[in-house]
Amino acid sequence: MSRVPGFFSLCGLALAVFLLRAAPAAADLTLRFAPEKDYGPFVYQDASGQIMGLSVDILRGVAEAGGIVLDTLPARSLSEILDAVKAGEVDLVSSLRPNPERGAFLDFSQAYVAVPAILIERAGGERHTLDEMAGRRVAVGKGYAVEAFVRDNYPAVEWVALPDDGQGLQALADGQVDGVVADAASVAFVRARKRLPALTNGSPVGFDYALSFAYPKGREDIGAALDKGLRALTTDRRHAILDRWIPPTVEPAADQRKATVGWIAAVAAAFAVLVALFATIRRMRHVRAR
Repeated sequence: MSRVPGFFSLCGLALAVFLLRAAPAAADLTLRFAPEKDYGPFVYQDASGQIMGLSVDILRGVAEAGGIVLDTLPARSLSEILDAVKAGEVDLVSSLRPNPERGAFLDFSQAYVAVPAILIERAGGERHTLDEMAGRRVAVGKGYAVEAFVRDNYPAVEWVALPDDGQGLQALADGQVDGVVADAASVAFVRARKRLPALTNGSPVGFDYALSFAYPKGREDIGAALDKGLRALTTDRRHAILDRWIPPTVEPAADQRKATVGWIAAVAAAFAVLVALFATIRRMRHVRAR
């Protein structure tokens, strides 16, 4: 009789193991991803309807490592996407720079790329700074982070908010505006894609696009999954994506390659110091032992 309780205990243990093995794995996190329609090279819809871009390639790598399943929504303008986030219709947005207005309803991942915003003008004329564009029409992306910056810092400029950088550059080429403020990578992408007439890149306007993924405020599960995926993204893969989408003529605002090399050099130097210190301590102990 004393063996009966032990027998039932073994049966219970076997049943628990069976149920544990039979239980489904934790479900991946399914997120409604809202891509912008025309914000190349970061995110855009090509002629065949495919969603492409640097941010999309980064996001795919992040999703693989972070246990994220992407439900990609139809491409729209940024202003429409932000309205949809507020309405609870979107879980994930790419290629955004944090600012106070967005921070009221969005949380952000760490930045994965950074490029400077610059002033673009038609070629053949005198180049200007934004201070010298007072009273002139200058296009800027509607709802883009740089819009609030330039409106606050250059109020004398007649700002024309357009849905995306492509429309701004086309308006400049058509003579509808006198300049465009956009990030350098987008300018290079749009000019090559649309074969616009000669335009001149001006100087940086004092604003860098450090782009992040964004998600509804308070969704810590999304933030944790994104952070996990970004940490798992190897340096080689990240650099391969940057090389594919950002032409060598564009100088990143914070050069990821130099940052990586500098970090490695710092670690190597610290390691060398530790090795030297350890060797010195060993020599001192050896002398004392004599």
